Amino acid sequence: MDRATELATHLDPPLSAAADVPRPEHPRPQLWRPTWLNLNGTWDFEIDRGDSGIDRGLLTEPYSRSITVPFAPESEDSGIADTDFLEAVWYRRVVTIPADWAGRRPILHFGAVDHDATVWANGQEVARHRGGFTPFSADLTGIVSAGDEVEIVVRARDPRDAAQARGKQATWTRNTHCQYTRTTGIWQTVWLEGVPQAAIRSLRILPQLAADAFAIDVPLTRAVPGSRLEVQAAVPGGDVVAEASIRADLDLAPHLQLVIPTEHVRVWAPGAPELYALTVRLVDADGQVLDEVHSYAGLRSTSLDGREFRINGRKVFQRLVLDQGYWASSLMTAPSDAAIREDIAIALEAGFNGARLHEKVFEERMLYWSDLHGYLVWGEFGDWGVSGLGPVGHNQQPTASFVAQWVEAVQRDINHPAIIGWCPLNETHQALHDEITVLDDVTHAMYNATKLADPSRPVLDASGYSHRVRGADVYDSHSYEQDPQAFRREQSGLAEGDPFLNRAHLPALTRPHMDGNFSIPYAGQPFFVSEYGGIWWNEEEARRAAARADANGGEGVDQAESWGYGQRVLDVEELYERFAGLTAVLMEDPDMFGLCYTQLTDVFQEKNGVVAFDRSRKLDLARLRAVLEQSAAYEKE
Repeated sequence: MDRATELATHLDPPLSAAADVPRPEHPRPQLWRPTWLNLNGTWDFEIDRGDSGIDRGLLTEPYSRSITVPFAPESEDSGIADTDFLEAVWYRRVVTIPADWAGRRPILHFGAVDHDATVWANGQEVARHRGGFTPFSADLTGIVSAGDEVEIVVRARDPRDAAQARGKQATWTRNTHCQYTRTTGIWQTVWLEGVPQAAIRSLRILPQLAADAFAIDVPLTRAVPGSRLEVQAAVPGGDVVAEASIRADLDLAPHLQLVIPTEHVRVWAPGAPELYALTVRLVDADGQVLDEVHSYAGLRSTSLDGREFRINGRKVFQRLVLDQGYWASSLMTAPSDAAIREDIAIALEAGFNGARLHEKVFEERMLYWSDLHGYLVWGEFGDWGVSGLGPVGHNQQPTASFVAQWVEAVQRDINHPAIIGWCPLNETHQALHDEITVLDDVTHAMYNATKLADPSRPVLDASGYSHRVRGADVYDSHSYEQDPQAFRREQSGLAEGDPFLNRAHLPALTRPHMDGNFSIPYAGQPFFVSEYGGIWWNEEEARRAAARADANGGEGVDQAESWGYGQRVLDVEELYERFAGLTAVLMEDPDMFGLCYTQLTDVFQEKNGVVAFDRSRKLDLARLRAVLEQSAAYEKE
């Protein structure tokens, strides 16, 4: 049994549904109670192309179709597979609240619904939420009790022309370049939870490696006179090794310091996923348990010193891969929990030690399995969808909801030790000039909100292109230069404090105060190339393209059919040579703390993965691993 599987046998919450229910596992493994009910499966469904459902009575009228939740209606796994623009969709299901939940509040949870959601229970509106990547909940107390039936209705709106965070979802009818089939409506698990009246709202667990301790904040629903909080840390499946308690009737969010005795200190590290099982109890003055939740945590640290990004005090070269998190039949939703593990296994087999979780807030099970594998990840956001909505210099139009959704994402994921950095924005192409724009406002707001929520991790204000926060923790650039020698020349300035930066290609006639810069100057922070490679390769397509080139005197590629960066390689040996050459440039630079190769899998028409879209092998991963396992100059002390 591998280490991740061994840990999962002790840390994974029990299932609440039959094994044939899609995605039956608990969607929130870092804060769970045994009183939960998975609502995935068959729901009534209706497409509302004109968003006229309220006027047409869809709150009460029967629906004509059914759908398999949690898969989006554009996906094959949903049973719908409608890939046209869907302005609005409706869902309905009748659920019985478990009879043994008497005295508990029934809380209805949605992992993610794209994009604007409204929820009704027995005809009463109980929730509204904007944003397609983050969770929200509805308290059904006062509407239903234990043993009652409740009719749940969900409307999801996904307007095609609105400025909203879409990630890699295509804004054209068809997929093209690096934009993929859209996701509308429910795309993560729906579930019910029975929660006590006096309850633990959430946990905020920050490791403090220097003190061999965890700093734990526990927001509560009520301050019950005489109540206390108790926290226990145990070896997963083994003995309790640390305990702490504190009064729970004075503070809105009591704070505890859980110190691990020296003989029981186990440090979470890349490839070494040491974790502690946590139990948190709220007890009354008589010692009776009012609420109990289960979690886990990893003791590890991140720190910065000049150009160094250290993990647990060590210079660890981050060998990352860009993970888009798409599957052919299920789109942004993993088809199974095993599929998530498979992607991590592929990356590790290829020699990567982590990933950028790209243009999407991944479902929390991805972070759970990253924790259990010792797999480094950067927490990111699906910010694409607001470009080209204004003139040059004001073309990015992110909205206030970006900040709201990003804070929700950080709140959900803050306790995962696998996350070693945050990056709220990606490739925000907008020329820098002397006016303050909405992009500047939102970039600063997302950066500052992240630092306020989580002072323990570095934050990158934007990956590539428009760096706007002076003094940001980390700096980066993207480069898809395909010639290794040209790439080496391009990347040669970091030692002198003049690294390669992305620049704007402005129209000939533009404002005189725009000089082509996207970003404020580099100021000596830790630096990495967070996108490179993207080598375009599909053997069968390469043969067909070569035949077309011979016939037509040129290659001529339909980029909605096949796309990659630069000129495609002629054969797989050229790919290995190019991969080795590009990667060596970054690994031989003692000032470069990491790299991120594009990308883990092919995705629809984008053919630059280290494996195919169906995860079949298109390359010898051992040959990639041999390159990545070489010693990096940065790691030499």
